[in-house]
Amino acid sequence: MRPPGRHAREVRIEYMLMPLPDLGFKNTAGGAHTSRTMMLGELALLLDACAPDSPQADYRQAVVDLNCLGKRSGNTRALTWGHLVDLYGVSPEHLVFRGMRWFWTRDVEGRPLIALCAALARDGLLASIAPQIWSVRPGAAVTRESVEAFIAGKFPDRFSPATLKSVAQNINATLTQAGHLSGRVRKLRVQAKPTAGSVGYALLLGHAVGARGPELFQTHFMKAQEVPAAVCIDLAEEAARKGWIGFKRVADVMEVAFPRLVRSEEESVIREQA
Repeated sequence: MRPPGRHAREVRIEYMLMPLPDLGFKNTAGGAHTSRTMMLGELALLLDACAPDSPQADYRQAVVDLNCLGKRSGNTRALTWGHLVDLYGVSPEHLVFRGMRWFWTRDVEGRPLIALCAALARDGLLASIAPQIWSVRPGAAVTRESVEAFIAGKFPDRFSPATLKSVAQNINATLTQAGHLSGRVRKLRVQAKPTAGSVGYALLLGHAVGARGPELFQTHFMKAQEVPAAVCIDLAEEAARKGWIGFKRVADVMEVAFPRLVRSEEESVIREQA
């Protein structure tokens, strides 16, 4: 199979931004990054506090009632829970969260990029702005002001100056947590470090939204890995050897499968995206 033409790829990528709530995807332009980062530390504490197959009610109880995140007040616990649901869904009934949890458990090194991919699947604001930062050459500075200017140009009159500043700071902090930026105050572009688990999860998300063949290595989930497609293919093959995914490749013909992750009713939804 030959790679699709440029026009076909553009249509596909636009189509992949459509919300798929049955699988846990959404593309709202507001959400957690107006006030929070991707909350990698809180996410890690929450996942440590609950078993992988826990229902959403157990996750909520861990945050709101048992205070596994160590928040000072009940109101802060409830707000934090809301942000985590916004970013990750936090329900094993949704493929986005269930897949994130599955790869998270198996690939400790890949957790920052795994979490980022889940956030990209649910936060349209992050998904719209992150590629602009990825386009900055390694070693260059990424200022809050430059990110503010980009957001203001892309979403004119949507955010107040205070919210614009908060969004820029939070997205820069998220991409620092994910490994695309370094530094506490002065942010510099650095090369992200993908793993077999982060690439496997990116393939799951791309497959779920309709990418097939070489398109699987052109989604924004895969672009978040920040390495050439050939490297991602090598990591996909490593994930297959570990038994995490099914991946077959002959030249440009590529097939992926997730028999341990995708439910039969989800397969029906996924087939409609192809």
